[in-house]
Amino acid sequence: MIYRFRIILDVKEDVLRDIEIEETATFEDLHHAITQAFGFLGNEMASFYRSDQEWAQGEEMPLEAMDPSQESCKDQALNSVISADQHHLIYVYDFLNLWTFFVELMEVGETITGTTYPNLIHAQGEVPEEAPEKLFESELSGENAEEADFDDEDSEDYDDSAFY
Repeated sequence: MIYRFRIILDVKEDVLRDIEIEETATFEDLHHAITQAFGFLGNEMASFYRSDQEWAQGEEMPLEAMDPSQESCKDQALNSVISADQHHLIYVYDFLNLWTFFVELMEVGETITGTTYPNLIHAQGEVPEEAPEKLFESELSGENAEEADFDDEDSEDYDDSAFY
């Protein structure tokens, strides 16, 4: 069996790739397929995250585990995680630039004799030169944004005598 994934780059313009990959392929194989399909070298750190239908980021599945208590997913077969209940993933490539992708299982099909997998079956849009800037929850809500830019002299609780 093969999985047909749609991988969408998290940018304003539509940039996506559809990839076929064997269900027994590893997460490292999927990582290489994604980086090649989007034109990356594939030499940066990356992780997959479980996700739900609303794309809420769940449990991290790192390709290289830095924490001894965490297990790497690079040798784990896709069909050990992907199921009818778990068919959304978030993939983050290059932790300095945070290229973020939404990975969704679109279809399960039969392998086609003579086809080499992974197989890029559709490409749409151009990858931008730089990763888009990410806004974090506190930046999105804008709460206390004015307070964060206060003038020290206006603060009654601020004691600058310790610095002189």
